[in-house]
Amino acid sequence: MNDSSWGAPPRAGYWGPPDQGPAPAGPAYDEHDAQQTRPMPIVPDFPDAGRDAEDRDDGDDRDDRDRGAAQPSGPLFRDEMPQEPMPTPPSAAPEPPQKKRAGRDLRAAIGVGVALGAVIVASLFIVKAVFVGVIAVAVVVGLWELTSRLEERKQIKAPLVPLAVGGAAMVVAGYVRGAEGAWVAMALTALAVLAWRMTEPPEGYLKDVTAGVFAAFYVPFLATFVAMMLTADDGAQRVLTFLVLTVVSDTGAYAVGWRFGKHKLAPRISPGKTREGLVGAVTFAMVAGALLMQFVIDDGTWWQGLLLGFAVAASATLGDLGESMIKRDLGIKDMGTLLPGHGGIMDRLDSLLPTAPVVWLLLVIFVGSG
Repeated sequence: MNDSSWGAPPRAGYWGPPDQGPAPAGPAYDEHDAQQTRPMPIVPDFPDAGRDAEDRDDGDDRDDRDRGAAQPSGPLFRDEMPQEPMPTPPSAAPEPPQKKRAGRDLRAAIGVGVALGAVIVASLFIVKAVFVGVIAVAVVVGLWELTSRLEERKQIKAPLVPLAVGGAAMVVAGYVRGAEGAWVAMALTALAVLAWRMTEPPEGYLKDVTAGVFAAFYVPFLATFVAMMLTADDGAQRVLTFLVLTVVSDTGAYAVGWRFGKHKLAPRISPGKTREGLVGAVTFAMVAGALLMQFVIDDGTWWQGLLLGFAVAASATLGDLGESMIKRDLGIKDMGTLLPGHGGIMDRLDSLLPTAPVVWLLLVIFVGSG
């Protein structure tokens, strides 16, 4: 067979015999083919540089395995580069520690407190019936604040009209008929709340009337014990003792807690209250109680004042924490804005309301109903 039928003879080292010598060192392609070729594009050092951000984020590394490329050792983005801290200018001096600040406007709080105290003392020692009216007004305003916040924050519509009328009647009944009259007025107010709510659709009836009965007990019924203190012969002195002890307890807790407070008393309920503040409340109230029982209350003794002061500090603290729990559930700081520097009426009644039955009961035990 003719060799030309197979084309060019084979190259050495491939199919040809080994004695033909090495292959020529010329180019693998002829000159025409070399002119048709183009330079290869420069491939970036980072194997993912040519992919979209979505492809890089999907975690698919098949392209990297196909290419056999090693992952770069440095970060891919500028934000991943370690940042050196900014040097502090030599002239910048460290800021001095911040002093503790009160959470409210103290000037406004003191001014409003003095004005309220003057109204209370004037009505208390001039005409007792006027002071009963002051209690009734405070109860109605407190009920308005509480029911308004419940509706705003929880869509609970406790009926205000029967609560306001029944609450005022409860205070008057307690003053005129004592504990029996207060309980009867409380029961009638609860029935009025249930009946009044029936005029609206049944949706939410249970939660509305439950909140209404709670409000009737929490505000007017507890305030009735202040009116019952007033019925004694030395009723004005008893109410004054009750008010002074509660204010002294709150003041002692604030002063000692602000200056020395380090250990939280109930951080989940009221982060500002401390155990040191509680000690201050108990100490101040016991000292004030001993003095008041010895020199203000008829037939009272100093040791009874120590017990009374301790009980007032405990009940006032629990009352304050109780309203703080309600406000945290509602997601608010204050119940109202009626009293500058204090918040609302309910923000001043929080420690007074639960303390009233405690003081009334202990005074009856110690010196009688008078």
